[in-house]
Amino acid sequence: MQKIIPFLWFDNQAEEAMNFYKTIFKNSKIGRITRYGEAGPGPKGTVMSVTFQLEGQEFYALNGGPEFTFTPAVSFFVNCDTQEEIDMLWEMLSENGTILMEMNSYPFSEKFGWVMDQFGVSWQLNLGGAVQKINPFLMFVGEQHGKAEEAMNFYTSIFENSSIVSIERYKTGEDEPERTVKRATFLLNGQEFMAIDSNGPHSFTFTPAISFFVNCETQEEVDELWEKLSQGGEKHGPGWLKDKYGLSWQIVPTVLDELLNDHDPEKSQRVMEAMFQMEKLDIEKLKEAYKGK
Repeated sequence: MQKIIPFLWFDNQAEEAMNFYKTIFKNSKIGRITRYGEAGPGPKGTVMSVTFQLEGQEFYALNGGPEFTFTPAVSFFVNCDTQEEIDMLWEMLSENGTILMEMNSYPFSEKFGWVMDQFGVSWQLNLGGAVQKINPFLMFVGEQHGKAEEAMNFYTSIFENSSIVSIERYKTGEDEPERTVKRATFLLNGQEFMAIDSNGPHSFTFTPAISFFVNCETQEEVDELWEKLSQGGEKHGPGWLKDKYGLSWQIVPTVLDELLNDHDPEKSQRVMEAMFQMEKLDIEKLKEAYKGK
């Protein structure tokens, strides 16, 4: 099971977006589609959430309403093996989208482009293979500018099997302030992430439209990650928090998926109702709801 899963919050396009991505990325498949029940908050019978894989990597998507909007502060960096692959992905992802950086050669890449697709999700396409095909990419802007390295140290101190793999800083005379992060790669639980600082006049920052869903095996792990990641940030619910850098996380026990997708709709309905009453998720209380206690 993938430990940390990108979670995309759509208004009402989760299923459409999933089907679109599945057609353009290899080694991709649809997982589970869950629909809203009596407890809502969406209309009963409509798609609530979907799980899917792109290039063998897991993603979740939710139809949560218009409350949050995607921004380029979190994008997905795609390592393309061939010219044909990068050209195909660029053509498909840029259709009805917005080009943020033209496909071209740059000092850091033989061929690179940055695009916001028709659903608002941002993708960076780079010619150059890597073991992990798609990397979440964090851009620290505005009030968070200059905090990329601090954030990486914070995250890698919390998750096991984590480290900063590489970091390149701006030098004197370059466009950005000296010593801020020009580009960096880090591992969280063995999964690759990327980060940069950007001091440009950006009108966006992190939003809960893209969060990171963390699978937890025990209540102890839920408790630990909940407290550590929310330090200096904000605790929301159910299971959602925003860290001190504004990045959103969901701290979720793995058993919740089994309880919510039981073949008995009354049991799963009780679990969902109990979940929506919680801030931090409690495994025992979820199981009690499942049993009807």
